[in-house]
Amino acid sequence: MSPTLQTVLLLSASNVFMTFAWYGHLKDMSSKPWIIAALASWGIALFEYLLQVPANRIGHTTLSLSQLKIIQEVISLTVFVPFAVFYMQQPFKWDYVWAAMCILGAVYFMFRA
Repeated sequence: MSPTLQTVLLLSASNVFMTFAWYGHLKDMSSKPWIIAALASWGIALFEYLLQVPANRIGHTTLSLSQLKIIQEVISLTVFVPFAVFYMQQPFKWDYVWAAMCILGAVYFMFRA
């Protein structure tokens, strides 16, 4: 498996944990004290880092730092939109599409030769 594909897969899994750590408590722990939510989020974030750190180390063997960052942003939005719509029950917004188009523009600039 190529280093770039390994990186994308690890970052995708990492982003699932990150999204739940950052936003899941808003639904699941809204009645709990913030410190409990913070500690739970921190526990979830540990799994994010266990995937994200190796992903970036593997990716940096073939990708620039800027390319790693923009891949992360693409994956982040790709994970966040279904999370927001299906898990958090937020309505779909066309703004997600426009944001994705802007990020695709950034991808172009980071990967052009």
